[in-house]
Amino acid sequence: MTHAIFLIVNLSDSRTAGQAVTGQPATSQKAAAGQRTATSGAVPRPAQAPTPSNPRPLARFSAAESVFGAIRKDIEDGTVEVGAKLNSEAALAAQYGVSRSVIREALRSCNALGLTVTKTGKGTFVVADRVANDLTLGQYSARDLNEARPHIEVPAAGLAAKRRSPEDLEHLKEIVASMLSETDPETWVSLDASFHSVIARASGNKVFESVVADIRDALAHQSETLNMVADRQHVSDDEHLRIVEAIESGDSAAAEAAMADHLSAVSVALDTILSK
Repeated sequence: MTHAIFLIVNLSDSRTAGQAVTGQPATSQKAAAGQRTATSGAVPRPAQAPTPSNPRPLARFSAAESVFGAIRKDIEDGTVEVGAKLNSEAALAAQYGVSRSVIREALRSCNALGLTVTKTGKGTFVVADRVANDLTLGQYSARDLNEARPHIEVPAAGLAAKRRSPEDLEHLKEIVASMLSETDPETWVSLDASFHSVIARASGNKVFESVVADIRDALAHQSETLNMVADRQHVSDDEHLRIVEAIESGDSAAAEAAMADHLSAVSVALDTILSK
C-alpha cells in the first residue's frame, strides 16, 4: 500500500503552515514497483495505518527541513537503497510540491551528512544508509572546523573588541539586523559567513582574516546543515547579538567568552546530529 507523505511547511516555501503537500519516495522506480513511501519519524505512529485519505503528517518545519527529513528517512529505512539514484531536482520539486531551491537545500544536507553524493551532470546517488561519523563540508570536515575555530575566532573576537573601526561595527550591526529578519535560509547562511569574516577582519590580524576567508564556504555548508537538522538559526541570532554587543562595548574578555559560547553550542549541535 502506498503511504502518502503530508508535508506541513511554514518557511522557505510559498505555502503557509497547515497546507498539505503530498509526495512519493525519492526514487520513482520504487514507487512504480508499488513499494511503500517512507514517512518522517517526527510524529508518533497512529493506531491505524495511514492511507491516501488519512496521511501521516510530518512535523511543522520549514519546507526544506520536511523534504530533507522525508528523503533521509527513506534512505535510512531502506526504501531508497544504497546505490540508487534520486530523482532529478525538477521531479523531486514536483513530487513534494516545493521549489527547486528547497530541493537543492535538502540535498546539500543529505550530502553533508554523508548519505548522498551529487555528481555534476549525472545526479545525486545514495552512498550510505546511516549518517557518517563526520560531516563533509567541501574540502574540510566538521571536525576540522570544530578543532580549529576556537583557536582562531575566539581571539579574533577579543581583538575586534579592541581594534574594530566604526565602519566595522556598523557593518556587523547591519549583518545581524539582516539576519534577524531574514526568512530565506540560503541568504541567512551567506550572512552568517559574512558575520564571521567581518569579525576576523576587524581583529586587525591578517592571519585570522585569511584563515576565516579560506574556510568561509565550509562554514556556510555547516551552518546550512545545522539550521536544517538542529534548528539553530534563531539561537545563533541571539548568540551573534551577544558577540556584537561585547565588541561594541570594547570588552575583549566578554567578546571572547561570547564567541566561545557560540562555537561550543555549534559543537554540541553537531555532536547531536552525528550521534543520531
